[in-house]
Amino acid sequence: MLKALLPGSFDPPTNGHLNLLERATRIYDQIYVVIAVNPNKNYTFTADERYEMMRDLVSHHDNVEVHVWDQLIVKFAEKVNAPIMIRGVRALADFNYEFELSMLNKGLNPSVETIFMPTDPQYFVLRSTSIKELARLGGDISTMVPPSVAEALAGRVGRSSRS
Repeated sequence: MLKALLPGSFDPPTNGHLNLLERATRIYDQIYVVIAVNPNKNYTFTADERYEMMRDLVSHHDNVEVHVWDQLIVKFAEKVNAPIMIRGVRALADFNYEFELSMLNKGLNPSVETIFMPTDPQYFVLRSTSIKELARLGGDISTMVPPSVAEALAGRVGRSSRS
């Protein structure tokens, strides 16, 4: 059974994240969505809220599990015996960051391989930070995030998710 991780903060989950996941489910037998918890980072949603959102969004997949993790991602890979980590990249800047991170992870555990998956063109500019700002300003984010996430964002940042 070929297992893979899809780690991220998912703050909030976007249609770009879900696109990567959908594509990965056709390649790998088991996908572990791993929600990162970094005490030095300020999140819009708590780890539990991000977990609940992702769990609901992937519930139709039998081969996807969602987990919250506050340690090194390679430790999670070891725990579930998953040799592959999927990282989405939108542009060269993403690749530079992800490449450096993959080299760090490779140094920590040489048996975990990072696979870079380019985003589909329609999700090229989806950045969680931009989506949150757009929602805060009352912009329409309905094409960027699932309806449940748009609703949660509207409740969190104070303005409607629709224009």
